[in-house]
Amino acid sequence: MFATVDHELFLLRHGQTEWSVNGRHTGRTDIPLTLAGENQARAAGMTLRTLRKGPALVLSSPRQRAMRTADLAGLVVDEAIEDLAEWDYGDYEGITTPQIRRTVPGWTVWTHPMPGGETVDQVSARADKLLERVRAALAETEVILIGHGHFSRVLIARWIGLPATAGVHFGLDPAGVTVLGDERGVPKIENLNIPPS
Repeated sequence: MFATVDHELFLLRHGQTEWSVNGRHTGRTDIPLTLAGENQARAAGMTLRTLRKGPALVLSSPRQRAMRTADLAGLVVDEAIEDLAEWDYGDYEGITTPQIRRTVPGWTVWTHPMPGGETVDQVSARADKLLERVRAALAETEVILIGHGHFSRVLIARWIGLPATAGVHFGLDPAGVTVLGDERGVPKIENLNIPPS
C-alpha cells in the first residue's frame, strides 16, 4: 500500500520526430521534433493548462525532443534528468520492430532482450527510483514529467504496482498526456493518453 498523494502526476510524451513516424527505436539518439511534433507540443501545453490546478515541479529527459516539447508546451523545466531518458535500445537503436523480427521472430521491447541496451529489470529499477522521488514531491506540489514513449509506459505500470512489462497495455502517442493520482492511497490512472488538442 502506498501513501496517499496530495497532488497529481502528469506525464507528457515528447512530440513527433522523424523516427517516431518511421517506427525506429529512438533511445540515445538525439533528434529534433518535426514541424508536426512542434505543433503537437504546443497543443499539449494547452491540454495541460486545462488539467492543472497549481504550480508544478517540472522534470524532463535531457534529450532535445523532450526539452523542446517542454518549451513549446510553455513549461519551465526545473531539472533535466537522465532518469527520464528513453529505454536504451542498445544494438536496436534506430531499427524498426519489423527489421529486428527478421532475425528475432516475435521480438518486442517488452518480451525480449536488447543486446547492448537496458534490461527490463534495469528500466524498472530506474522507474522505481524516479517514482520514489516523485511521490515525495507530490506531498507539496504537482509534478510534470516530460519523457518518451516506452519509458513513460513503464512509469504508468510501476505507478499502479504492475511489472514494467505491463507497459505494453498502455498506449502513449506523441505529445499524449497521462494523469496519475490515487484513490484513498491506491494508485490509479486518472486519464490515459489525452491527445494534444
